[in-house]
Parts: sequence; structure tokens; C-alpha cells
Amino acid sequence: MTDVKPAARHRARELALQALYQWQISGYDATNAEARFRAQNHMGKADTGYFHELYKGVSNDAAVLDELLAPHIGRPVKDVDAVALNVLRMACWEFKERVDVPYKVVLNEAVDLAKRFGATDAHKFINGSLDKLAGELRSIEVAAERS
Repeated sequence: MTDVKPAARHRARELALQALYQWQISGYDATNAEARFRAQNHMGKADTGYFHELYKGVSNDAAVLDELLAPHIGRPVKDVDAVALNVLRMACWEFKERVDVPYKVVLNEAVDLAKRFGATDAHKFINGSLDKLAGELRSIEVAAERS
């Protein structure tokens, strides 16, 4: 297993959030949106493999992720702004698909992205929603952490 620097993963998440936002508002299909994003943005210092995996996972499974998120966000998914929704989707995907990434890391990264790119206080909404979701998708890990 390759040793990936946390900064490279962090940068991959930042870029994936931006690419997912661009995909959501552009109306392009996911593959073309990713290609366009890569052509227009410098990917240096990012874990590009993780960027691609995260972007494809979220764009391919957005409807499934929204269903998983719905009971934990306290409002209809359609009412969540695009940045917050994509932060939530990314974290949900990581909870579900990347059990090698500790849930606390996923949660902290999502809160950080919300602080950097989201609306004022979006990080509080993200933190509360994902804390509930982690209890469902990572119940054993969460229970071990809290005991």
C-alpha cells in the first residue's frame, strides 16, 4: 500500500468538491465535466487517483447517497445548497466505500471543506448531519470511539 500524504488527500477532496459543484451546475455528463475540470485546473499536489475515485463515486451514486443522507439532514435534499450537498455526498461516499479512512478524518475534512467553501455556519449543519450518518454507516467504529 502506498503511503499517501494527508495534504494530497485534502487537496484531492478540495478539487473533487469543486469539480462536483461544476458538474452539478453545468448540466454536462459526469465524464465530460471531469475532463473539462481537469483541463482547466492544476491538479499538482493532489492525490489524483483519489480525486478520480471520489468524483466518480459521488457523481455515479448521487441518488443513492441522497437517500442515505435524507433522514439525517432535517430538510429535503433538494433544499440543501449545492456546496453543502456535495460536501455531504462526498463524506457519505467515503463513509460507505472507504472504510480505510477513519470516520473522524472524513468528518473533519467535510467540516473543513464547509468552512472554506460553504455558506456561513454550513459547517455546523454538515457536522451534525454527518455525525448522525456516521452512527449509521460506521456504527462499530463510532461505538468504539465513544466508549
